[in-house]
Amino acid sequence: MDERRIWVVWGGVFTDTSFTRLDPGTEELHGPFHDLASAERAWRDHMRRKVDIATHRLFVMEARATPPGA
Repeated sequence: MDERRIWVVWGGVFTDTSFTRLDPGTEELHGPFHDLASAERAWRDHMRRKVDIATHRLFVMEARATPPGA
């Protein structure tokens, strides 16, 4: 099986610095990206825009498709 790899950038503004719960309405999802370098560039660009918000965090995550019924 040809495994295609994609990445997404996900996060937002969290309710506090434990970074366990997102503040409703602040969720962000960017991508998909077909290579890690592109995802990391997007991560950097989006993080720079909210650098002054201490509870804003974004994460680069590899997304994997799950076949139906798996």
